[in-house]
Amino acid sequence: MAIAGKNLKYLRKLRGWTQEEFATRLGIKRSLLGAYEEERAEPRTEVLEIVSDIFKVTLDDLLRSDIGEGSGSNYLSKRRQLKLSTPGQSIIPFVPLKAAAGYLNGYGDPEFVDELNTFTLPMVASGNFRAFEIVGDSMLPTPSGSVIVGEKVEDMEAVKNNQAYIVVSKTEGIVYKRILRNNRSRAKVTLVSDNPVYEPYQLAMEDIMELWAAQVVITKVSPQQRYDVTSLSHLVSNLQEQVNTIKKKLPNA
Repeated sequence: MAIAGKNLKYLRKLRGWTQEEFATRLGIKRSLLGAYEEERAEPRTEVLEIVSDIFKVTLDDLLRSDIGEGSGSNYLSKRRQLKLSTPGQSIIPFVPLKAAAGYLNGYGDPEFVDELNTFTLPMVASGNFRAFEIVGDSMLPTPSGSVIVGEKVEDMEAVKNNQAYIVVSKTEGIVYKRILRNNRSRAKVTLVSDNPVYEPYQLAMEDIMELWAAQVVITKVSPQQRYDVTSLSHLVSNLQEQVNTIKKKLPNA
């Protein structure tokens, strides 16, 4: 049943699921799914039945046919064809925080990128876009946990001074910063945080692997603080006490 494991991997990647996501849908551990895909173990019949229901394929096809080869093209070409089939709208791969380390190793691997979850945005036209989850308070008021949608910068000469970018580099990993070009030296750029607590620092151009110009910031809605009558009463009382204290310290007119 080695072909079954190969078919599981093909179908998972065709749908764009990670092993963790697919294993959750199948009700098994990710490590077991990995064993199936690497042909170190044979998929159980009940697992194949779930796969059959999800993808509307027969058990006989899963067990006897190479679905990828039989369909005339591999999963990568199918995924790319699917992405190109949405006119005027970009399919945006999403790099969550948990995938950041893997992205640094596999950013240039089409197979790795095709495993990332994707989404579309009505305000984003066609182009090469990618979304990154950021963490930390260095770009406040953009809060930690926000998702930055960036458009790929192919030429460093197109970088605009003081604009925000997702910078993927060998030394700093994935960071969200504003870029200042150094007129004296084109070998380095200065990365600046919106939060003034953080000092600017320089980064060598040769360390930059990818650059994405920030286009859209997606953040969670923060619950607005509400005051009830009692809270407002306490607030007013405190203000009155502060005013009275100040008056007592002032010299008599």
